[in-house]
Amino acid sequence: MTKHFSFTIRNLRFDENYHPSDNTRLTTNFANLARGKSRQQNLRNALKMINNSFNALASWDNPNGERYIVELDIISVDFTVPGSSQSFPSIEVLKTNINDHKTDQRIEGIVGNSFSSYLRDYDFSVLHNKSQKKFSKPPVICLSVLDRKIYHRSDNRHPVLGVEYQTNEISLTERYFYKMGLQVCYFMPPNSVAPLAFVNIDRLRQR
Repeated sequence: MTKHFSFTIRNLRFDENYHPSDNTRLTTNFANLARGKSRQQNLRNALKMINNSFNALASWDNPNGERYIVELDIISVDFTVPGSSQSFPSIEVLKTNINDHKTDQRIEGIVGNSFSSYLRDYDFSVLHNKSQKKFSKPPVICLSVLDRKIYHRSDNRHPVLGVEYQTNEISLTERYFYKMGLQVCYFMPPNSVAPLAFVNIDRLRQR
C-alpha cells in the first residue's frame, strides 16, 4: 500500500508586530525585515510601501491614494513523512486580502506573491498543487527578472500590471515552475524600472 505525505497549512499575520517562526528561512524577504533593532520600523516602512504601491496601481476612483489597505498573512506548508511524527517545512507564500475603506468591503486576494521554497524538487510542489484546494483563487508568484536576459516590449498592455514583455530565453527557475504546470509572464507596472515575472496557471504554454 502506497503511503502519501501529509500536509499541514499554517498562517501567521504579517504586520508591524511580526516575528518569524522558528522554521522560517532567515533569507526570506519578510523574515529579513523583522531582524535587528529597527525591525518594527522596517516592517512599518515595508507595509506603507506595499499600500502605496497598491493604491497607485488601483488609482481609479481613488484620488488621494488612500482607499485600500493590503492585509497580508504568511502561509506556511509543512509536510510529514509517512511513519514519522515530525513535520518538515516546504514552502512559504503570502496571502492577500484588500480592505476597501470606501465601501467597507474586505476583498479576498490571491496567495503566492513572495515565494520561499525549501525544496528544489518539483515533485513535492506538484503534490501540493494536486492536494485539496485550500484557497478560492489560483496562486500567482511575483519574481524579479534576470538582468542577463533580453526582454522585448510587446503591444499588449494589462490594465493594472502595465506593458507585457517577452523573451525567448528560459531560466532554470522558470523550468522549475513549468514542471509544476505553471507559466511565466512578464509585465512592467507603471513607475517601475524593469519588468517583473508573474508565475501563474493561466494560459499554459508547452515548453
